[in-house]
Amino acid sequence: MHAPPEPFAPPAQPWFPLATERLLLREFRSEDLDDIHAYGSDPEMVRFMDWGPNTPQMTREFLDRMLVQQAEWPRLGVGLAVEWTAEARVIGAVRLEVKDPIHRTADLGYGFHREFWGRGVATEAARALVRVGFDGLGLHRIWATCDARNTGSQRVLEKLGMRREGLMNANAWSRDHWRDTLLYAVLAEEWGG
Repeated sequence: MHAPPEPFAPPAQPWFPLATERLLLREFRSEDLDDIHAYGSDPEMVRFMDWGPNTPQMTREFLDRMLVQQAEWPRLGVGLAVEWTAEARVIGAVRLEVKDPIHRTADLGYGFHREFWGRGVATEAARALVRVGFDGLGLHRIWATCDARNTGSQRVLEKLGMRREGLMNANAWSRDHWRDTLLYAVLAEEWGG
């Protein structure tokens, strides 16, 4: 008989920033405001999100919340700005949040400036988080959800090696209608890097 795994506990020191081939995943800075608003205010970018499009005040409130959260360590949820290193410009955000420490499971999320869609950027950033989640933090399962109409996000999750585990019918109110949500996940032993 196997002993249950130890519950997840955040490491003593933060595991970020993370550098990839084209990106720097780092904490938010106050000077990121205009870059964040550039993607957060785009109706096309947020059409499958449960937030936005942002007004300038909403973007400021988001950034202020992130700056306050970043002052705390340890914490179970980590949201990071994604900087396009070639231009030192924030083009999106990613999130990895341990939702169930007992079972060592975490939720993955991301959103990017429309200019960078279809260029592998979301996959590159999300892969860095999944790698840290399994190889660095010892998580057992990482999952993500997306609006069932969001084929771009579905492709990202499938490129990460996640499998579609289910469809939740009309489970979330989004803007002016009930939306369907897809659930994807990958286990540590399935993760191929």
